[in-house]
Amino acid sequence: MMMNSHFLIEKLECAEEFEKFIQENPKTYLCSGFFDIDLSNESENKYHFDFYIPETKKTFSFQVENEEIKPIGLERNDERVLAKVWMTSEFDFDKIKEIILQEMESKKINNKIQKMIFSLQNIDGKDVLLGTIFLSGLGLLKVNFDIAEKKIFDFEKKSIFEMIKVVKGNKK
Repeated sequence: MMMNSHFLIEKLECAEEFEKFIQENPKTYLCSGFFDIDLSNESENKYHFDFYIPETKKTFSFQVENEEIKPIGLERNDERVLAKVWMTSEFDFDKIKEIILQEMESKKINNKIQKMIFSLQNIDGKDVLLGTIFLSGLGLLKVNFDIAEKKIFDFEKKSIFEMIKVVKGNKK
């Protein structure tokens, strides 16, 4: 069974290291998340929440899948202020998978979902999940999901070979 955001945030907020981090950085805020859902081996799932400290312009990630939850500094190459993720709506990875499967069925895509990777971000004032879905047969889906509305707002099928061509074409 995959996790939902409410459970993950609750687990994070109960961690001693997180409480200490928030006390030491009271102006910090959630700026992004990274979720790697492996449907063939759920013990490999990864759930990370990233927090931005405006005073220092530093970002720290908390890995929630581990028993020991502690901040890990992230390298940043730019100085821009990161948007705040509000998390006013929760999401459930099982439900998102069902919505993706419905969309696949309506588009006559018969491949099986093997892995889902999502980036949690705030874009234009909305919390969204930007997803790359790995399918059987070397297929890929680019799926953008509006968390508040619980619906897909961008859906595109690709193949791994298309992605390889793009990467090769950009090398000089």
